[in-house]
Amino acid sequence: MANFPSIAPTYGVQKSSAPVVRKVQFGDGYETRFTMGLHQNPKTYSLTFEVSETDSDTIETFLDARAADNASFNFTPPGESSSSKFVCEQWSKSIPYLNRATIQTTFREVFEP
Repeated sequence: MANFPSIAPTYGVQKSSAPVVRKVQFGDGYETRFTMGLHQNPKTYSLTFEVSETDSDTIETFLDARAADNASFNFTPPGESSSSKFVCEQWSKSIPYLNRATIQTTFREVFEP
């Protein structure tokens, strides 16, 4: 299992939760909700890395490798005490200044053995 490089994101992290709930609604307006499985509240993190061009190349190389092998990676989100498994299906890079880069990513939590 690959570990995300030890490059910290810029503050201003956005964390989203989307609990997986099944809903059954009956004709009389009655509704019941239930969960299936063990992991029903995956997190999504929108992260920005404002780093040197060298660090941005490290991040991009790592994410390109995970895109090539479709593997998840370990990452400890800011403010969390333990790492979880994530995938990054989309990211963008801009170069606002000489030798500086900004990478915008979205890490989606996955549950695997």
